[in-house]
Amino acid sequence: MSLAILGLSGAVSHDPSAALYIDGKLVAAAEEERFVRDKHAKNRMPYEAAKFCLAQAGIRPADIDAVAIPFAPVSLFGPARWHYARRYAYAPDRALDAILNGNRRFRRYKKRIEWCLVQLGFDLKKVRIEPVEHHLAHAASAYLCAGFTEKTAILGIDGKGEYATTFFGWGENGKIHKIKEFYDPESLGGLYGALTEYLGFDMLDGEFKVMGMAPYGDVMRYDFSRLAKFEDGELIVNTDYANVIGLKRYKEKGKGYYFSPKLVEWLGPRREGDMADEPYIHYAASIQALFEKLSLEMIDHYLGDILRETGKITFAGGCALNVKLNQKIIAHPDVKELFVQPAASDAGTAVGAAAFVSQQRGVPVEKMEHVYLGPEYTNEDVIAAIARLEARRGIELNWQKIDDVPMRIAGILAEGNPVAWFQGRMEFGPRALGNRSILGCPSVPGVADRINAQIKFRERWRPFCPSMLDTVGPLMFGTDHPASFMTFTFAVDDEWKTRVPEVVHEDGTSRAQVLRREFNPRYYDLMLELEKLTGNGVVLNTSLNRRGEPMVCSPTDALDMFLGSDLQYLVMQDVMVRKER
Repeated sequence: MSLAILGLSGAVSHDPSAALYIDGKLVAAAEEERFVRDKHAKNRMPYEAAKFCLAQAGIRPADIDAVAIPFAPVSLFGPARWHYARRYAYAPDRALDAILNGNRRFRRYKKRIEWCLVQLGFDLKKVRIEPVEHHLAHAASAYLCAGFTEKTAILGIDGKGEYATTFFGWGENGKIHKIKEFYDPESLGGLYGALTEYLGFDMLDGEFKVMGMAPYGDVMRYDFSRLAKFEDGELIVNTDYANVIGLKRYKEKGKGYYFSPKLVEWLGPRREGDMADEPYIHYAASIQALFEKLSLEMIDHYLGDILRETGKITFAGGCALNVKLNQKIIAHPDVKELFVQPAASDAGTAVGAAAFVSQQRGVPVEKMEHVYLGPEYTNEDVIAAIARLEARRGIELNWQKIDDVPMRIAGILAEGNPVAWFQGRMEFGPRALGNRSILGCPSVPGVADRINAQIKFRERWRPFCPSMLDTVGPLMFGTDHPASFMTFTFAVDDEWKTRVPEVVHEDGTSRAQVLRREFNPRYYDLMLELEKLTGNGVVLNTSLNRRGEPMVCSPTDALDMFLGSDLQYLVMQDVMVRKER
């Protein structure tokens, strides 16, 4: 008899998602934001995402054995609630609430999940809801999906789950063992988020921008060590400056931030605008350096013995998307292989919670080899979407079905034209990995600036990433470390810096996807064709969306984005839509 586990995330009011395991195989996973067209889908439940997962598998709610949720009650007899209350004693209402009513958020979330399940057609009397601690769900999403058979170090760093912010543990034979957790406000994710807000960006999105800005700054200009320290096995964040609540928050235009007025007194006014300017580029460099330093110190302290034993480590939580830290972890002398959950942020906890429950019920889950887990559309779906848009807007699009798509599109790219590339099943997680992408030829001067300014409408200093053939990765980076999901950066070989300059960042690195053909044959063949034309089996790849929008999901989304940008070419399956200049 088969085992079907549905994971539903959205516990901490952002990035709701759904994931479905059947007999240990991840058959579907998707984020709610893609369906409702609202970035991060804040304060929503994963209704559309769950509906898709069930439809993709062709099963009914009654066929689900358990619903796993990545949030659980926290006991009053453990350290978490007491630590929170003591450190936030300056806000007595919050401190008392943690002691007297510390599982209020869990109860509220569970009620919302139950409401969502009823809308989906579940019978609450028959379905079993299995709560999994938030950081345990992160840990499971990394360790259980990594496919490592040896004893494995497990790291989790994010803003905050129930109370925990950081997880150290190890996995062996499918079981996860907790070594140590830190609790709010001792949060490197929260600290990085607070500085992200200070640097003029939104939390959840802006952390990538801070990381991208950091290479332009001088880390020696400002000493940020006062913000946090790791001593005697404990992380301590200085709440005079950051990770603050209530009246201690800096406020501007009626909005409260996670940093205090004291931070502004020290560093000057909060940054505004799109320019990567001084002194803020140096602040970005300094917070990135502090984040890396403390993370590596914690890894050595709590996971060093395991790394010396087997060299395997897995990482999840929002901070696992910090690719510069990941580069340092891979360079650690005791690390042989790092696996980062591709959907490392809270969206991935739907996968983690479901995988954990499946494992608990005696069904191990498969290694995560790819993230092509979302909806797929046929040529007929594409043509129907074009017809609907033409009728709605009263226009006629120039479209045609084309043969030999990889060869045709490679030629267009080699001529210097960016192309919107919409193929197969949508990716799960924040990275476009060749199915919902904007592509460019990385040897064409200026193509990155053009995509930033005229298509993505985003900051000009933001870097672009390469996808490449698995034959190219070892040559371009001098390593054969797996890099399937754009979760690491690597230093680029000098020759390749001149061959594909449009995908090399200011610090001489690239965040890469090294692709094996079996997981995306059409995308691989496109790069083979580009290699014939340019000598480089590499393509510039960025997500198919505009600034502030989720990645596109459907042909209708792709057409709307295409018509609202300077793109000339959109190819969806075998259908090419073209604009005249």
